[in-house]
Amino acid sequence: MKKSILFTSILCLSLSSQAQKLSNYVIQYNQSFNGNTAANQNAILVYANEKETFVSSAKEMNGQLAPPYERVVVERAGGNALLKIAKLKDGSIILTKDSLALSKQKFNATNETKTILGYPCKKVETSINSNKIEVWYTDKLGVKGAPSELGQDLGLVLEVIRNGNTRTFATKVEKVKTIPDQLRLKGTEKPYDELSYKDLIWKNRFIQIPVFRKESIRFSDGVKSDSILRFANGTVLVKKVKIPKIKTSDNVFVQLVEQSKGDAYDRTGSVFIIPTNKAQSFLDGMINGMGTLPKYENGNGKAYQGVVKTTSFEPIVELMRFFTPFGVKQFNYLQLKDKVWQDSVLYRQDVTELAGMLSEQEVYVGAFIGNYDKNGHEVSVELTIHPGFDAESKGSLKKTMSLFTTTNVMEMGGQEYGSMFDKEKGLTVSFHLDQDAKNVQLRYITTGHGGWGNGDEFVPKENRIFLNDSLLFKYTPWRNDCGSYRLSNPASGNFATGLSSSDLSRSNWCPGTVTPPIYIDLGDLKAGDHTMQVQIPQGAPEGTSFSSWNVTGTLLFD
Repeated sequence: MKKSILFTSILCLSLSSQAQKLSNYVIQYNQSFNGNTAANQNAILVYANEKETFVSSAKEMNGQLAPPYERVVVERAGGNALLKIAKLKDGSIILTKDSLALSKQKFNATNETKTILGYPCKKVETSINSNKIEVWYTDKLGVKGAPSELGQDLGLVLEVIRNGNTRTFATKVEKVKTIPDQLRLKGTEKPYDELSYKDLIWKNRFIQIPVFRKESIRFSDGVKSDSILRFANGTVLVKKVKIPKIKTSDNVFVQLVEQSKGDAYDRTGSVFIIPTNKAQSFLDGMINGMGTLPKYENGNGKAYQGVVKTTSFEPIVELMRFFTPFGVKQFNYLQLKDKVWQDSVLYRQDVTELAGMLSEQEVYVGAFIGNYDKNGHEVSVELTIHPGFDAESKGSLKKTMSLFTTTNVMEMGGQEYGSMFDKEKGLTVSFHLDQDAKNVQLRYITTGHGGWGNGDEFVPKENRIFLNDSLLFKYTPWRNDCGSYRLSNPASGNFATGLSSSDLSRSNWCPGTVTPPIYIDLGDLKAGDHTMQVQIPQGAPEGTSFSSWNVTGTLLFD
């Protein structure tokens, strides 16, 4: 019994002695770009001894770092495992572990040497995603570590240079008694495979606002939902969405994923906002009938419902105009040699300029695809808000005013097509500014539609925009790159000429694409009344075929 106690005591003393003999270091790193080192940056901190390495930062150690953020740990004893540990916004801790990651890193040795902070260093090189990386390390301290996962098994990395201009360099190497306990695993971290781990961190870096998730847009009244309003026989979806505060440094995107569920044709689509800042809104017309909305007339005998601003009404604002391809997904069985059809189409667009009408608001977001198919299309829509690279939010968000939208999203609910350009009057709208407006822009989206060979869809037509009776801007919208999207169009008709219908150039759109806005500078506008007019030489009808134009105009100003 006495011998057992004695042995245990000696073993404990031996382990204690080994722990005391471990040489613990903390290395601090800064970063520079093109020789310029930013002030007040978050210094990288590496804690290392012979058995383990931790990569952290000064702000994390001081509790000043906002999640999500990561820490790298190398367990050198028993396998040289690389662990990545992240803290998410909800306070949870996740990790992923790879025992082979470090062994997969490959470097090319060089004969170059230099001294860094008094330590002789060797240089190796590697290439990552076409980036040339130079790594300088020393093996004179008996420990291994690096400011990232790269080079963790070389020695102690004191400098990393990427593409000759981005430099991470050690500023201090200091011996310490122990490695802080706050860096060690607590046993409550949730393990994930590496791909899931990366995805969780990525999605934690921005705000996702889901709007529609795999919802049907089809010509049918059979689909019901408690939270989603459906109009025009199911071809329009509307949902009220709460938007958090958006800073001027943030970026805002709208994203839609579409698949055909039965409709084989290229269709006009739109993701839009319904302004509710006036006595009457477009939603009122959706509910009570389009005939209840203000009507615009140009003298051709037609009445166009809800397309121009009045003193008591603002038309919809299109976040994104898109066009479905010919039958993506549903018709992928229509095989052609050397053609591998896409499974779906992703449309994604920056709409940051409209943040002023979204920030801290509850807004009605709509999605529309014009079709008469009982199975139609399936869509998912979301908004995302991304923090800007500039941490400070300066100034104010742009103000907005919706002037006109002729895109007839209620097409299947009786809304007239935008055919008012058959007269010289075209589209004319009056608007009033209560105050002087600075840096005014017109956010303008335009696409031509209708007919076959002689319709405006296939014939370039000049758009002319007048402000207060003076010509402000003119251009001819046209897309000649439609053939680039052939793999999204399995049901597109093929002609004897060797072309597909989806290849043909069109008036500012292609099947399977977004039509982005253009931004027309108006300068500064004085308070008071103003008039804007859009003229397009719209083609005459041919039999039952006719031409029309979907144009949207929104003012942006300070």
